Amino acid sequence: MAYRVAIDQDECMSSGRCVADFPAAFAFDDDELATVLPTSGNLSDQQLLRAARNCPSRAIQVFDDDGTLLE
Repeated sequence: MAYRVAIDQDECMSSGRCVADFPAAFAFDDDELATVLPTSGNLSDQQLLRAARNCPSRAIQVFDDDGTLLE
């Protein structure tokens, strides 16, 4: 199963935890909000879930193949 990740930028507080922990998958945009990089697909499903769980504002959303929100 390959999970899909998204960021709710309205919820992002720019803590930088995702960027620091997974720089191959997340970066800051011009407004200093986290964005998902195309290389995020290289992370394992467990890493994506960990990134979402470690987000202090809960802005990172992880979806399964059916589009169900997991985190």
